[in-house]
Amino acid sequence: MHRPLMLAAVLTFGTFAPQFVVANNPADTVLESEQVLSELMTIPAKQIPQRLMDDAQGIVIIPNVIKIGFIAGGRRGHGVVLVRDADGEWSLPQFVTLTGGSVGWQAGIQGTDVILVFTTRKGVEGLLRGKFTVGVDASVTAGPIGREAEIGTDATLRSEIYSYSRSRGLFLGVSLDGSALEIDYEAHNFFYGSRTGELPRRTPSSADQLRHFLAEVTSGHAAAPAVGGQAPNDRPAPVVPVRRLEAIRRSLNQNSAQLQAILSPEWRPYLALPKELLEPGHPVHLDSLATALKHFAQVNTSPDYQQLTERTEFQNTYELLREYEQALKSTRGALQLPPPPPHSNRE
Repeated sequence: MHRPLMLAAVLTFGTFAPQFVVANNPADTVLESEQVLSELMTIPAKQIPQRLMDDAQGIVIIPNVIKIGFIAGGRRGHGVVLVRDADGEWSLPQFVTLTGGSVGWQAGIQGTDVILVFTTRKGVEGLLRGKFTVGVDASVTAGPIGREAEIGTDATLRSEIYSYSRSRGLFLGVSLDGSALEIDYEAHNFFYGSRTGELPRRTPSSADQLRHFLAEVTSGHAAAPAVGGQAPNDRPAPVVPVRRLEAIRRSLNQNSAQLQAILSPEWRPYLALPKELLEPGHPVHLDSLATALKHFAQVNTSPDYQQLTERTEFQNTYELLREYEQALKSTRGALQLPPPPPHSNRE
């Protein structure tokens, strides 16, 4: 190898290698994991299928996996795993690390969110024993995308794990064969004040919020209502949970910012979102949403603007705007309450 090329490889890996070994703050990991989980359910055509989420036995969420490579590549991430018990209740998050490597010409550094959906108890129990190799200790398949996607029609071929990655707002199936998952005992002790397997000395509210939100999106009722405001068979559309409404708003703002970045100055006001959408907690008027949607619809149906309407930035913003309007309609008149107390005895 030429000396300049070798030097570049050493400098590239040496510059970023410390990020592989410095642990994230566990509290930040929990908050980032909830954000990833909330955003994966916002765009129906690009989300993990609801049926797969409903049947999941365990969910691993690893925000911002760092992938580094020039001559030899690697990846490292800190995340959480939540597991269903025999009664279908989700556990508090436990901490995990993901490490893996690959060989090839992979210049640069990349941050990607990773989600692993475990469909069997065998895979989950293998992970909880401490260390687990994806694709070796359990079969893994790049997961299907979309609310109506077919999953594992042949039971003998059904994967034990479905894997996803998210980059620039899109979830895609990804191959993670050979990656190692390990329980992070140190992070668990730091966050809960007790060792793994013992009752927590403290339960931070963020851990309970993540568990409750996962319960919401795996209940079979988390799907957004159909466009038009009515669910199938003319049943009233279900009320969208407040946290999911906020997740849609957050994703809508992120995608709108990407759209605004590619527009010329005269176009930006025309496809701008209502100002009250920019800040959480501000009441959003349905009339202002309807005006914004009208602008997007007019552009979307005109062949003159095909160059714009074929862009992902436009389609994602338009779809999220429609989702937000329908979700907001479903919450009108509903009580805006926090989750019920954990382990409540309800008939």
